[in-house]
Amino acid sequence: MDVLRRYKHVVQDRDPHGNLRTYLRRPGMPKVRLQEVPGSDAFDAEYRKALNAKPAPARKVLVAPERGTLHHLCVSYYGSADFKRLDPRTRHVRRQILDRLCGEKGTRPVAGMEARHVLKLRDGRADAPEAANSLVKALRAVFRHGVAAGLVAGNPALGVPYLQGDGEGFHAWTREEVEQFEARHPVGSKPRLALALLLYTGQRRSDVILFGRQHVRDGVLTFTQQKNRNRKPVRLSLPIVPELQRIIDATPSAGMVFLNSERGTPYTADSFGNRFRAWCREAGLTSCSAHGLRKAAATRLADLGCSAHEIMAVTGHRTLKEVDRYTREATQKVLAASAMARLVSRLAANEKVPPSAPTPEWDENEAQATDKEGYAKCMVPRGGIEPPTLRFSVLAPAPT
Repeated sequence: MDVLRRYKHVVQDRDPHGNLRTYLRRPGMPKVRLQEVPGSDAFDAEYRKALNAKPAPARKVLVAPERGTLHHLCVSYYGSADFKRLDPRTRHVRRQILDRLCGEKGTRPVAGMEARHVLKLRDGRADAPEAANSLVKALRAVFRHGVAAGLVAGNPALGVPYLQGDGEGFHAWTREEVEQFEARHPVGSKPRLALALLLYTGQRRSDVILFGRQHVRDGVLTFTQQKNRNRKPVRLSLPIVPELQRIIDATPSAGMVFLNSERGTPYTADSFGNRFRAWCREAGLTSCSAHGLRKAAATRLADLGCSAHEIMAVTGHRTLKEVDRYTREATQKVLAASAMARLVSRLAANEKVPPSAPTPEWDENEAQATDKEGYAKCMVPRGGIEPPTLRFSVLAPAPT
């Protein structure tokens, strides 16, 4: 027992069979059995480990949300087919948004929720327009489900518009930035293959990480985009351009996908995004990202004069509005160049035509002269357009 005095909170007792047992027993904490002999080096190490161990978090007791509350409506939405058909990343992000909201407002009754309440929630996140719009979008989906399920009478989020974003979104890579990345990461490296797949297909990172030889046939890459694949699938067939094929052939790959992580397994969308940003930093491109290459690909097509529908056939966008977001700047350049070319053409044509003879200046004195006698000789009818008739005509008044 004298040895135990060296160790705070250590106690001993005997089991029913007379065996001596040693425990670490701290107030408010479960006791921990210590197996080594007190006083030994092994016991000291075991004691320190037990003493520094953090208590396990208390197990949360799940309580069913009260019916008619926002939390109850959200839980019902999580179990709906509409929510389950979302792609996994969208489900994860949307649930984070709604769970955070339920932590603040979950006990509020949904029957009294109006557009002004949604507007207030949106404006509370006005400093981050994308987050504010994501909240409105999530609430629209929740209440749309609630109306269909008979849990609410209307959808208060429908009347709340999205906030207009302040910026232009992800930075679109310039040609110089692409060349800078290529100079740092040569052909045959994984970063260079990643760049080529993103730039020469114009696809999202969630698609690029899944591309493999099984998607290629007769030089054509055929796949279904991951975004909304369960609700509104978009299937694309894209010819592999020679430069991309050259880089694919020069890059070692294992397994079913072109891009594998350092562990030899496929990337997730998030892990690939983080890794690609690291490759960008290695090249000194701190403002560049994987999604910026999708925007750059669309911009390049616009610079070449491709129509909006041609661009949509490559990127997989469904509406002209989405494509306009990517190509607005390029379209402005094309239209401005066209307008200025017309102006230059007209100016050149005008230089070939000799100027007309000068027009004599009007004699202001002559114009302002008043010949009362001359005016007096002018006869005008009293009305209508009849010719001057004796005794039925009047003298025109002289100007004053």
